[in-house]
Amino acid sequence: MPVSKAHANWNGDIPTGSGQFTAGGGSISGGVTYKSRFEDGPGANPEQLIAAAHATCFSMALASILAGAGFPAKSIETDAAVTLRPVDGVPTILKVELTTQGSVAGVDEAQFREYASQAKVNCAVSRALSGVSEITLQATLAG
Repeated sequence: MPVSKAHANWNGDIPTGSGQFTAGGGSISGGVTYKSRFEDGPGANPEQLIAAAHATCFSMALASILAGAGFPAKSIETDAAVTLRPVDGVPTILKVELTTQGSVAGVDEAQFREYASQAKVNCAVSRALSGVSEITLQATLAG
């Protein structure tokens, strides 16, 4: 399996400085500032990248589990919301909320939720984030 790489730099102090990041051989890039990270200002932040990674990893894990069970998915749409709050004065990821909807023929809602629960536990990003105290999941089948 390949090693995934990224690069980041930061210039200046935290309140007025800025940074840049690249990943995916440069196909993923963005700028980050104090405001974009801690005040919902314009730009990117590391938690958005974690959310994107988690949504993608989870969707792929769920598709794999469904296919292995004989229910290949037509589509899986997943949103991830990462909550960052100070804990003892240190910014800490406290929660990740996954919301997914799948279009999958032949599977009922209860089965889909069980497969989604398996994907939440077993996707590589969920495993990497095991120190996060709360990772929630809401899973529904498309009508």
